[in-house]
Amino acid sequence: MPNLNLPSAINNPITEDDIANYLANTPDFFERHADMLAAVQLTSPHSQRAVSLQERQANMLREKIKMLELRIMDMIRNVNENMVLSDKLLYWARTLFLNTDPVALPDLMADELADQFAVPQVGIKVWGVAAAYAGEAFAQGVSDDAKLFASSLTEPFCGVNTGLEVIDWLPDPKAVASLAILPLRAGPIGSTTPAFGLLVLASPDAQRFNSTMGTDFLARVAELASAALSPLR
Repeated sequence: MPNLNLPSAINNPITEDDIANYLANTPDFFERHADMLAAVQLTSPHSQRAVSLQERQANMLREKIKMLELRIMDMIRNVNENMVLSDKLLYWARTLFLNTDPVALPDLMADELADQFAVPQVGIKVWGVAAAYAGEAFAQGVSDDAKLFASSLTEPFCGVNTGLEVIDWLPDPKAVASLAILPLRAGPIGSTTPAFGLLVLASPDAQRFNSTMGTDFLARVAELASAALSPLR
């Protein structure tokens, strides 16, 4: 018959988890066995040589510090880039609000956007303008479908050139690989207020305005442009 009185250590062998829990809950163990720490040898992650536990820990700390330094550098770079963009946006807005000729405003808006933000091509159309401006080029050549499309956008659209009508508003439609389409409306971006215009930014670089990019900055541009164009309506 089997022996039912085997020692508990055989029936319930100690596992690695048991050892880890014991060490975690007995912080003075290594104080009583300090020589053990010095004797522990581990494989270095950077080579196959054996290193002491202290050296391995030091290497891990150095790696963590390096990662933190890289993250801090990324944060600093992002802050600097955001400051540059903010300064350019403020300069662009200042130029628009200093303009006193409503007829010149759309072209000025497009030219300054292209200059300040290095956008190769910029186009703009505005509809529902006052009778005095209805004959201007910026108020002509917009189909009803394009107007419906503009009103359907609750935020800027970014993506590859798929042959939309707005491409024809640009100086060189064939050179467009990606574009950003900004709806212009009296309400804020995200509202369902009918659009009264579209601002189109285009580039020969397919990744300049890709579908995965954030649109918060473009939304601010659209809101400022909409406000600046209010004298035309």
